[in-house]
Amino acid sequence: MPEPQDLAPRRRRLVYRALHRGTKEADLMIGGFVARNIAVFTEAELDDIEAVLEHWDVDLADWLSGRRAIPPQADTPMMRRMAAECGQTGAGVPPGAER
Repeated sequence: MPEPQDLAPRRRRLVYRALHRGTKEADLMIGGFVARNIAVFTEAELDDIEAVLEHWDVDLADWLSGRRAIPPQADTPMMRRMAAECGQTGAGVPPGAER
């Protein structure tokens, strides 16, 4: 992962926003996904991430973990991409806590 100081301002803001959602589960799932991919996102994908981040944490955590289906109004390629990665075993586990 790139260091935050190595990223353009928009990308730094998105990483910060994704890592500071308000709930630990959302911080780990959403923040982890964004931090791992931020350096390679296109401008259009950055727009897509910004749109995803507009949703409530509770909804995002449920959708991304597979506890609830993504509703049609939120079902976008980026949301599906995030759900595929975040739904994997260990996606919400803090770094270093895996066994």
